[in-house]
Amino acid sequence: MTMLPEVATTPEVLESEFSLLTAVTRLDFLSRRDNVAVEQTDDGADDDDDWMRIKDVTTTLDVDEALELLALGEVVARKAHEHRQLGIRAALRGGADWTAIGRAMGASPRAAWERHVGWLEQQATARRAGDVTALDDEELAAARQAAGRRP
Repeated sequence: MTMLPEVATTPEVLESEFSLLTAVTRLDFLSRRDNVAVEQTDDGADDDDDWMRIKDVTTTLDVDEALELLALGEVVARKAHEHRQLGIRAALRGGADWTAIGRAMGASPRAAWERHVGWLEQQATARRAGDVTALDDEELAAARQAAGRRP
């Protein structure tokens, strides 16, 4: 295993290095590795198709991999949250109402609207704090107009 520097196990570092797809793929790989192991090396024999032999066999990740798994979970959650907001804005631009958006999110229309408006407020706060990646005043105004009134 390649040893990653300690700082590489933070979500902030991994978030800048991994796309959502790459982070999910790596998260899935580490999760599967931690939960499934083959008891013995594969000798290529096809005489046994019984997967039950690995039922009681486990493996664990080393500390660096476990921390990477944890940090990647946070990265995926953050990126998924960003994509949710992109999805909401795209749905609104396409003409979807809050009933449809709420259904797609597994939430009530009101809860979906409140989450979105809360995110818009976070964007405004971040912009005032100097975050140039947050929505600017013009983008916020357009997003608020698209969000409309609380359902």
